[in-house]
Amino acid sequence: MHVLFAPDSFAGTLTAVQAAEAMAEGWRRRSPDDELELAPMSDGGPGFVDVLHACLGGELLSVPVVDQYGDAAPTAVLMVDDTAYVESAQACGLHLSQRRDPERATTYGVGQMVAAAVDDGACRVVVGLGGSGTNDAGAGMLSALGATSRPGEALVGGPRALELLTQVDVTAADGRCADVELVIASDVDNPLLGLRGATNVFGPQKGLVEDRLQHVDAQLQRFAELSDRALADKPGAGAAGGLGFALLLLGATRVGGIEVVAEALGLSDRARKSDLVVTGEGAFDFSSRSGKVPYGVAQIASRAIRPCIALAGQVLVGAREMRTLGIESAYSVVDLVGEEAAFDDPAVSLAALAERVARTWSR
Repeated sequence: MHVLFAPDSFAGTLTAVQAAEAMAEGWRRRSPDDELELAPMSDGGPGFVDVLHACLGGELLSVPVVDQYGDAAPTAVLMVDDTAYVESAQACGLHLSQRRDPERATTYGVGQMVAAAVDDGACRVVVGLGGSGTNDAGAGMLSALGATSRPGEALVGGPRALELLTQVDVTAADGRCADVELVIASDVDNPLLGLRGATNVFGPQKGLVEDRLQHVDAQLQRFAELSDRALADKPGAGAAGGLGFALLLLGATRVGGIEVVAEALGLSDRARKSDLVVTGEGAFDFSSRSGKVPYGVAQIASRAIRPCIALAGQVLVGAREMRTLGIESAYSVVDLVGEEAAFDDPAVSLAALAERVARTWSR
């Protein structure tokens, strides 16, 4: 039996590569004769560069930047021929700091990464969006690329700074990227503003309290009106706290993050050669349909007419919702070993779950 493992990272515990290896290790204990193939995935969020580097090769360009609160953060831009892959979460990811102050957090470091890619000669820059701890509509990124609030005055990111703006000039940033094709890799299709926008949907998980949501959304609206209000309504403008909006301002096009990785890995062909596709993530819930890896992998498996199952830290959907997402069955680490054990040694716990599931699915 040929089994293809294509999980996302398990946020805060395992990278996608580690998750795939743990699944394969447990499966192999139960079914040593099965042929196991690993294809760790990403939707543009944490792990985007690692996954692409593993399958595409290329050169990792070390780029020291500042994180969302101004502290030093080591990052790596992947250069493959004349294409650069940038993982925004390396510079402004929620996982980088225990601090939760999105009204002061900025995406300046992401702009530093993009600038480094351009300076290194990239003709195409693919920016993976996801897992951010920011909500500044990408103002910090634009500032790092040369945008100003008035002549000679840097554009400062963070919603608390945006409320002081009277004008926005992205001419210098636009010129910096004029000869470069910018691509947004994200499956989040939320607009920048409103009830489905960056602030209201993703703000609370970054630390925004309910009574600040309306105020912060108004500051992002102010920024949009000073730059290009129409772009705020575009699908994906709200990705990564509005980084999508800033990249759209610079003329970027948007593609699915899962599509970028799946194409690089040749996932469709690999699924057709498999008897079973196994995906997974930390928490498998109905929001998985909104651009997350398990849904994307399940769609690819469906087109290949192959069953797809999910192994997750927690499973928070019922059988009906599961099948709506294209997943035959989903299995929870927490249900098997308990919450404390699941976090104490996540790789061992995930391997134990895979071993148990192999009893059901391996021929």
